[in-house]
Amino acid sequence: MSKIIGPALPNIPWQDKPAGTGDHIWRYTNNPIIKRHAIPSANSVFNSAVVPYKGGFAGVFRCDDRAVHMNIFAGFSDDGINWRINHEPIVFQGDPEVTKLQYRYDPRVCLIEGKYYISWCNGYHGPTIGLGWTEDFVTFHQLENAFLPHNRNGVLFPRKINGEYMMLSRPSDTGHTPFGDIYLSRSPDLTYWGRHRYVFGTADGWQSTKVGPGPTPIETDEGWLLIYHGVLTSCNGFVYRMGVALLDLDEPWKVLRRGSWYLMGPEELYELAGDVPNVVFPCAALTDAATGRVCVYYGCADTVTGLAFTTVDELLSFVKAHPM
Repeated sequence: MSKIIGPALPNIPWQDKPAGTGDHIWRYTNNPIIKRHAIPSANSVFNSAVVPYKGGFAGVFRCDDRAVHMNIFAGFSDDGINWRINHEPIVFQGDPEVTKLQYRYDPRVCLIEGKYYISWCNGYHGPTIGLGWTEDFVTFHQLENAFLPHNRNGVLFPRKINGEYMMLSRPSDTGHTPFGDIYLSRSPDLTYWGRHRYVFGTADGWQSTKVGPGPTPIETDEGWLLIYHGVLTSCNGFVYRMGVALLDLDEPWKVLRRGSWYLMGPEELYELAGDVPNVVFPCAALTDAATGRVCVYYGCADTVTGLAFTTVDELLSFVKAHPM
């Protein structure tokens, strides 16, 4: 059996795999866990990130308001399923030139050396990668933007690797990017980013238009498990699905394995119908090293938030059974 490298999480949200299914990941039966009007101002709540916090869970949530302005909000949960999302967006402390709000969306969160780091798509004369941190999900501090515009899907690794912070991202354009490959960048201090390396790009079929990193990579004894999104351009527009790759532990720009099949795609009504139809967009994963359990939070049709369950063995066997 493969091992997750990390702490135990005995209260991880969980449902057992349904009898008779051959799928390597399965949906929570009460999806969506966060509906579109979860707070009074919300048009939609999706593409959000969750971490363990003080015996329960905390998160940063994308909530588009009823003017369809994009912003991020903090929230808390006892069980990782039922959420109390703040009614006011996060206010960052920092340099006013950087903290000035244009838009914020699609956050990720991970714990590194005692601080919870948030990355998101930040509006600064175009989309770039915003970075910030908090210790209590009440007071938030914003750092410098990681990159020049245009970039999306900045995802930090949960620890330094060879003494450096590392982040995956997807360089883009100003609009609804019809292209995209995944790159890795390194930093000594979370301010200056460089030594950029190509990780992987598009491939045939479900990931032929663009790919982008999803949740914080999961450290295992075989490598970093990366859950990512892939996009196909159909006759009716983009279709977003979820896939898996395995990256080298010490040089994570090197791909050890990558699945040719998608892990999960839009099938349920809440994934097929919404503000943007046909979207499964993973942004967070909780893990329990004691059992190998993994639960994935994902955006559904750019409208609501869903939850799915798998294990490290399921993910590794999947990527090995369907290699690219």
